[in-house]
Amino acid sequence: MAGRKRPSTDSSPSERLESAVDQALHVVRKARKHRISLSSDNFYANKLAELRAEASNAFRDLSSQSAGDVTAMAEMMEIVFSGNSISTKRLATARDLLFSLKTTWRQPARIAATEEGFFPMSILMQANRGYLVTVGHQMNGCFSAGWYDASAVMMRRLIEIAIIEAFEHDGIAAKVKDTSGNYLQLSDLVRHALAEPNWALSRNTKTFLPQLRDVGHMSAHGRYFLARKPDLERLQQAFRVVIEEFLHHAKLL
Repeated sequence: MAGRKRPSTDSSPSERLESAVDQALHVVRKARKHRISLSSDNFYANKLAELRAEASNAFRDLSSQSAGDVTAMAEMMEIVFSGNSISTKRLATARDLLFSLKTTWRQPARIAATEEGFFPMSILMQANRGYLVTVGHQMNGCFSAGWYDASAVMMRRLIEIAIIEAFEHDGIAAKVKDTSGNYLQLSDLVRHALAEPNWALSRNTKTFLPQLRDVGHMSAHGRYFLARKPDLERLQQAFRVVIEEFLHHAKLL
């Protein structure tokens, strides 16, 4: 496998992802030839996992598409790079993925620079939840386009999801539901999260969470408030700290 050509450091994100797919199929063929399972701990399974990480990083650098395109791509990557995929389905999906890279996702490199506009997509990709990736893409896309209120609303939504994921993982989701079984609004989610004894929130998260809640409220409901770029940039690090911490509590990172 050492002889297979790897993309150069200045390759485009789509070229790097194409290379990862090609190498993944090569690894799968080699493992099948030697009758080695890709779902156990061995050289081929570890190599496939390494290629999956490379593909995730390349996907992170690709330009934003519609929510449907992003979700479809994430699902295809899951099939191609999973050790448990059926061979025929993996091959067919890899072909579809490569076709998408050469058509839907083939855009000028200058557009790709906006992908990391506000929050690292690699973190959400690692969580392996398509809906997190979709919300993250919309949030970053709005920020890069200068639609700061829209970006703040998507920030609010991502915070809600991350908190709920943490409560669900610990089997205490009932604490953040109303009598009809619906999840509470952000203010109540934040209140319960700050008081939850099942985990010890960091000092930073306890400080940042109310600030993030407030800007989300103002962008969503403030009649005269219009978020500006500095408003979000001041909260950029705080937002990452909070999201990562709750995803860790949810065991998604």
